Amino acid sequence: MVANLNHVIDQVVKDKGVERSVLVEALESAVLSAANKKYRNTRELEAHYNNDQGEVELFEFVTVVDEVQDSYKEIDLREAQEIDAEVECGDSLGMKMDSGSFSRIAAQTAKQVIIQKVREAEREGIYKEFKDRVGELVNGIVRRYERGDLIIDLGRAEALLPHREQVPRENYRQSDRVRAYIAEVKMSPKGPQIIMSRTHPSLVIELFKTEVPEIAEGIVEITACSREPGSRAKIAVVSHDPDVDPVGACVGMRGSRVQNVVSELRGEKIDIIPWSHDMARFACSALAPADVSRVYVDNEGQAMEIVVPDDQLSLAIGKKGQNVRLAARLIGWKIDIKSETRAAEIEQEDLVDSDEADVAAPAEVEGDVTETVEEGSAVVDDVEVDVVDDAVDE
Repeated sequence: MVANLNHVIDQVVKDKGVERSVLVEALESAVLSAANKKYRNTRELEAHYNNDQGEVELFEFVTVVDEVQDSYKEIDLREAQEIDAEVECGDSLGMKMDSGSFSRIAAQTAKQVIIQKVREAEREGIYKEFKDRVGELVNGIVRRYERGDLIIDLGRAEALLPHREQVPRENYRQSDRVRAYIAEVKMSPKGPQIIMSRTHPSLVIELFKTEVPEIAEGIVEITACSREPGSRAKIAVVSHDPDVDPVGACVGMRGSRVQNVVSELRGEKIDIIPWSHDMARFACSALAPADVSRVYVDNEGQAMEIVVPDDQLSLAIGKKGQNVRLAARLIGWKIDIKSETRAAEIEQEDLVDSDEADVAAPAEVEGDVTETVEEGSAVVDDVEVDVVDDAVDE
C-alpha cells in the first residue's frame, strides 16, 4: 500500500469532487475486502484509517480463552498476556496486521472496490447537484447522437436531450453549443439521468429572465406562457411597479431584448401580452393582432364566445388555428370565435326559434277553458286570448 495516502485522498477530492469521508470509507472497505479475500473470511478483521500516518491499519480480533479450539479466532491466555498483561479470559484482543503483505489478486480487489466507491460517490454527488437545478437554463456542448437523442456535455455530467424534446427544424452537429432547460433529473441503474428540453414553455420564460433585468428582480412577472416550438409563442406579463411597463421592459430598446430571445429560439415568433384580472380583456389581448368586437363570458364553464369583424376572422384564428389555440392555452379557457355576420345569423336564428317556441307552447293560465271557438280564440275566465294564425299553419 502507499506509505502516505493523505495527498492521494486530497487530490481525488479536488479532481472528482468526492467528500473525504467517502474516500476514507472506501479505502477501509477496500483493504478489509482484500484481507478477507486473502484469509478466506476465516478471521475477524477490522480496517481503520490512521489520518496521522496516512495509512489504513488492519486489525485482527481474537477471543482470549484457556484452551484454544479455533486458532484463527481464539488465543491462549498466556500468549495473550505477553501482548497485553491486563487481558483476561473472554476479552477480545485486537492485533495490528501488516496490510502491505497482500497478494496481487487481493490488491486488485482493493483497487476495484475503491474505483467502485469513487464512481458511486461521483454519481450521488452529480444527482444531488442537479436535482435542485430542475427548471434552470444551462449551456452544454453536443457530444454525439444516439438514436436521434442528443448527448450533451455539461462539464461534470452528461445530459440527454431526447428527440421528443428537440425542435423539429433545429439541427446540431458535434461540438455545437446548445442552451436548454433542465426538465427532469432522475436516478437510474446507470447513474443520474439529466433530461433536457428545447420545447418546454418554461424555456422561453427562463430566456426572458436572462435578458430582462426587471424579470430577474421580480418587478415584472411572466404569469403564463403558451408555445408551439419552432413556430410561435405567447407570454403574458404583469408589472408590480406602476412606473414600469411590462411589455416595454420585455421588448427592450428597439426590440433588442426580445430579439435576443428570438435569436436563441432560432426565429420563433413571440407575442408579448399584458396580463389582466379581467378575463375578457385578457382574451382580447391574447388574440392580438386581431381586433375583437364583443366577448360573451361563461365563468362557470370557463368558456368564451368572441365575435370579431368579418375581415379579422382569419387573423384571429391564425394559420391552421394557431393564434386562437395559443390564446386559449395562455388564458386557460375555451374560446369560440365567430365573425360578426355569423354571430348575427345565429342571433336571428335563435330569435326566430324563440318566437316559434313561445307560440307553439301551450299557454299556462289559471282557470278553466269553458269553450273552444273555431274562429281562433279561446275564452278563459272571461278573458279572450288570440291565437296566431302562423303558428296554426306550422
